Amino acid sequence: MWDVLTGTMGFWDLVIAHPSCTYLTVSAAWAFGDGPYHQRVKPDTLVGKARRAARSDALAGFRRLLALPCCVAVENPAPSFVSRAPGLRPPDQTVQPFEFGDDASKRTGLWLKGLPLLTTDPAQRVAGRIVGGRERWANQTDSGQNRLTPGPDRWKLRSKTYPGIATAMAEQWGLTAP
Repeated sequence: MWDVLTGTMGFWDLVIAHPSCTYLTVSAAWAFGDGPYHQRVKPDTLVGKARRAARSDALAGFRRLLALPCCVAVENPAPSFVSRAPGLRPPDQTVQPFEFGDDASKRTGLWLKGLPLLTTDPAQRVAGRIVGGRERWANQTDSGQNRLTPGPDRWKLRSKTYPGIATAMAEQWGLTAP
């Protein structure tokens, strides 16, 4: 990837990056400790020192993306370890799929360089169902948990960018970049 972004392939006007959140998200913060762990750990799951090293590498990649010499948007879950990492900052904007016409909730951070915040059309907002006085969307249980059950493709399904947000990025930033 870095060869394409920084090599002799030419200069990019705009980069919209979706780096893996595996070691950046706070959802598995328990695994950064040295144990004992409150749950059974799968054999291929990094924990402790190895997971902290992987997070350090992921944060270095995040910094490198934001340092590219062009307009940049980096998408990742919010909140995340990025917000507190040395040399980084909280996201410039957080968005939800339901704000862009998708019946889903997934708080997503956008770290921007040289780009405006995404704008929303209130008419596109998808109202959630009301459960116990709180809104819930199609991808959530009534308690607010993600509906996806554990499985080999769960990470891939949870990491998708919803079409409404992707369309807004293309329409709004595609016209912004030099």
